[in-house]
Amino acid sequence: MKLIKYPLKETWPGLLERPSFNAVALQEKVKAVLTDIKQQGDVAVQHYTHLFDGINLPNNIVSKAEMETAAQLLSPQLKQAIQLAADNIRLFHRQQLSAPTKVETMPGIECWRKSVGIEKVGLYIPGGTAPLFSTILMLGIPAQLAGCRDIILCSPPDKEGKLHPAILYAAKLVGVTQICKIGGVQAIGAMAYGTATIPQVYKIFGPGNQYVTCAKQLIQQQGIAIDMPAGPSEVCVLADDTANAAFVAADLLSQAEHGIDSQVLLVSVSERLIQEVESQLNSQLAVLPRKQIAEQALANSKAILVPTIAEAIDMVNAYAAEHLIISCNNAEEIGEEIINAGSVFLGNYSPESVGDYASGTNHTLPTNGFARAYSGVSVDSFTKKITYQKLSRQGLQQIGATVELMANAEGLQAHANAVTLRLQEIENNEPGS
Repeated sequence: MKLIKYPLKETWPGLLERPSFNAVALQEKVKAVLTDIKQQGDVAVQHYTHLFDGINLPNNIVSKAEMETAAQLLSPQLKQAIQLAADNIRLFHRQQLSAPTKVETMPGIECWRKSVGIEKVGLYIPGGTAPLFSTILMLGIPAQLAGCRDIILCSPPDKEGKLHPAILYAAKLVGVTQICKIGGVQAIGAMAYGTATIPQVYKIFGPGNQYVTCAKQLIQQQGIAIDMPAGPSEVCVLADDTANAAFVAADLLSQAEHGIDSQVLLVSVSERLIQEVESQLNSQLAVLPRKQIAEQALANSKAILVPTIAEAIDMVNAYAAEHLIISCNNAEEIGEEIINAGSVFLGNYSPESVGDYASGTNHTLPTNGFARAYSGVSVDSFTKKITYQKLSRQGLQQIGATVELMANAEGLQAHANAVTLRLQEIENNEPGS
């Protein structure tokens, strides 16, 4: 990690900038694949699965036999862990459900809003060097709670044409309706446009590399909704003298091992702590199986020393981290001052990895500074809100003149007439008229 001491505020934007890449060249490559998928469907999907994943799959759909076998391949301990995590995630997300509340805005006028599950949703689950079966819980459970009818899952196959059994087990647990052995851009394209074997969905969820992220952003421009703009995973740790250097280093490494383009950031008021964390990084890194990946991620990462906690808070709010760990004496008080973050972890005993797996909160979060405007995935992400209104005769009489005046002022006489005709009918049918 690169150490920066007491940077001037005008240098912050450059310091906090995420690693960049050639977006134009990337978009051209991704656009070409998406166009092929749209035009040729399953034929193109099979072609790109062979090209990118090195395998020929005449059938991309996971069979019932594969689903049944998956549970037998997992240890009882892992199945129990997945179940415990699912229970916590379900409990936390169930509290996000709410019944419609009718509001009488005037006598005889009732308005309410109802949440309706999006009928068809697509979940993208990365495979590659780390099969993220935990993400299935994070996406499938709120989709299930929201009442989504069709839940389509895509994940890249291994060299034997299989998906990790934990992916299949978790998918069955959360009610996924169809599982496809497709990865990368071709998976996003297949779910966005539909093929003979893969249904078109209305919204696509899930993390991925820069190609997947680019594909999601491109299909969004074509009318397919996505969960959020997201890129490589990231963590920021805000720490003072009370932090445990070994814990901080472990938290930074837990994010760095995601991928070479992941970013970790340490912001501290203690130079001593930064030095201790650096020492811990070296010793912990030496024994990590994913050492090379983490090393490359750390090469793009920074430790920033600032003079006060107030300035540290300003800096982490400017960074808007996907994950923010506050390892400080008064962590909860500092947490109240955080306005830009995907998910916040308070105190020395709240590692980010617990939120990644099993505490109950969702780990699908905005990255790349998008936490300034976006929230993480929730049950709301899988619903749309439909508003209703119901007027009685009395209600229309109460508000009719207001609508007529406003409509006529805007020059929309037909709008006014829709009210006027009804008011005349009410008046003509009143007793004694």
